[in-house]
Amino acid sequence: MPTVLGLEGSANKLGIGIIQDGKVLSNPRHTYITPPGEGFLPRETAKHHKDWILSILRQALDEAQISPNDLDSVAYTKGPGMGAPLVSVAVVARTIAQLWNKPIIPVNHCIAHIEMGRLITGSKNPTVLYVSGGNTQVIAYADKKYRIFGETIDIAVGNCLDRFARVLHISNDPSPGYNIEQMAKKGKKYIHLPYTVKGMDISFSGLLSFIETAANTKITSGECTAEDLCYSLQETVFAMLVEITERAMAHCGSQEVLIVGGVGCNVRLQEMMAVMASERGAKLFATDERFCIDNGAMIAQAGSLMFSSGLKAAKKEDLLEDSWCTQRFRTDEVLVTWRK
Repeated sequence: MPTVLGLEGSANKLGIGIIQDGKVLSNPRHTYITPPGEGFLPRETAKHHKDWILSILRQALDEAQISPNDLDSVAYTKGPGMGAPLVSVAVVARTIAQLWNKPIIPVNHCIAHIEMGRLITGSKNPTVLYVSGGNTQVIAYADKKYRIFGETIDIAVGNCLDRFARVLHISNDPSPGYNIEQMAKKGKKYIHLPYTVKGMDISFSGLLSFIETAANTKITSGECTAEDLCYSLQETVFAMLVEITERAMAHCGSQEVLIVGGVGCNVRLQEMMAVMASERGAKLFATDERFCIDNGAMIAQAGSLMFSSGLKAAKKEDLLEDSWCTQRFRTDEVLVTWRK
């Protein structure tokens, strides 16, 4: 397996990682954190990446104890993600690939999460629940593609949690979802919320509108606490996710389920999924915040697989010509040449 450097910056996390023979040599990351009640905007996020990327690159090389000469290729996030941050990182990836005379590999962000999860957990052919700030999908591999069995029809689960955190002015440090998780542990009263599962797809926008109103009325009236609402929100959205994941597992006859993406760090989600998996005689695989949250090593791992399975023979000039970005890049668009 080759030695690959991966650059990730599709949202507010900037990460650069190095993978060698399936081993993570380094994986530093820096997060753009906004004040409570505020989200992150493309221009400011891109500026954060531009300000930090060279120091993170140097840190990644130093921690791995390798030089650019030791690299076989440079991988970067092609999409999906926010336009300006994606471009800010792709420019650096293109520059160093040319300076160091290395092939450049464009990587699908969603595929990178899956392949990193498979590498770290050792899962072979799992049904995948991919949950993050910008994506919510249930995925399984079949016939050279990662097939999407179900997904959100409006906003992603991470975006739902983030937007509710803004309503309560919950801190964004280290992340709004993490702080909601801690508050939910103190919740004692379950507030019934809209539960919207439509076949294999789910919807969060109506639930979000309902709980935003509840935050302004029920907390003020003393009917419940902010912790109660955080608890109720988690229990409801995670139950929806477990339901569609179980349905996909039944369809595929799967005995493995893998949770990836930033929301996949949530211990309560992992607990609920583990109960479902156990009842089916299946096994749950999940990772911690080092690899669940956006990071450079996952881009390096996907790039390594792509490089070894065919792109190694491609011309550097042709790869460079294809090194552009796109905000919309679906998981099932990628031809998976590295799996049988």
